[in-house]
Amino acid sequence: MIKRYPTKQIFVGNVPIGGDAKIPVQSMTFSKTHDVDATVEQIRRLHFAGCDIVRVAVPNEEDARALKSIKAQSSLPLVADIHFNYRLALIAAEVVDCIRINPGNIGTKARVKEVVKACNERGIPIRIGVNSGSLEKEFDEKYGPTSKGMVESALYNIKYLEDLGFTNMKVSLKASDVERTVEAYRMLRPLVDYPFHLGVTEAGTLFHSTVKSSIALGTLLLEGIGDTLRVSITGELEEEIKVGRAILKDSGVQAEGLNIISCPTCGRLEANLVNAVAEVERRTKHIKAPLNISVMGCVVNAIGEAKHADVAIAFGKGQGLVMVKGEVVAKLKEENLVDTFLDAVERAAKEYKA
Repeated sequence: MIKRYPTKQIFVGNVPIGGDAKIPVQSMTFSKTHDVDATVEQIRRLHFAGCDIVRVAVPNEEDARALKSIKAQSSLPLVADIHFNYRLALIAAEVVDCIRINPGNIGTKARVKEVVKACNERGIPIRIGVNSGSLEKEFDEKYGPTSKGMVESALYNIKYLEDLGFTNMKVSLKASDVERTVEAYRMLRPLVDYPFHLGVTEAGTLFHSTVKSSIALGTLLLEGIGDTLRVSITGELEEEIKVGRAILKDSGVQAEGLNIISCPTCGRLEANLVNAVAEVERRTKHIKAPLNISVMGCVVNAIGEAKHADVAIAFGKGQGLVMVKGEVVAKLKEENLVDTFLDAVERAAKEYKA
């Protein structure tokens, strides 16, 4: 088991973050927030994709005024993303479950103090969101857009909120590359006990973001660092949740959903393995049990893999095997293999749940 750094626990709505809580996966709508119907529809999509917390952009007063209606229809805890205008944070604090501010652009200390007061009155947390590209002038001039600059900015703003008697917070330290992101979180982690929101900002398209986020977030999670996360993707909302869940599962931090093991394509394949794996993925998306299932295209590696899989399938020439816990339970013609295999997976999932 990976030992996580002990952190203070906060709540965003009814979702705990930090302490011994599960690591929630977050996302952000891309609709104009004042378009209430479109924003609520995107929140609904995220809910069904498995999202735990949703953030919406609040760049103007029209968006801020729309939050009350959105909150009333949202099935997920709602975070307001505020830049530049502290008055928008004051409006948002009346209804949302968390305020995200970038201290580098929110304004004077007096304005931050007002935001803190509003959040304190409703008992909602603040996320200190430090980005390498928008550091306060003093830190940017001294350190540049470096991990050190990000950490110094975070420490300064954490202390500022603490001096105001506010400790209901979480922290993010995001850069657009893996190295600075990982270095910043590593540097700050031993210095504070607040929960960390992990992410790589401006990570790019699905392919590039998946690679960057998997390396950065996976590295940190394996070191016990991280209490919630968002995978930032230029693309469809559901993909952020899909990738985030996969990072948590494949890093071994949270056991949820199937781990599908399949061999690489090679000249030994005795069947159309690509189609078989695609069908297995499609027909098992609903299964939440943390099972290992193996889909192998020949017998060379199949028997060895099957010993460690809950359910396995091995294709041969026009036929194949279905195995459960390493034991052969069926030898069938190829056309009957996948259905029999999937029946075995469903049974294994029900047994796990029971």
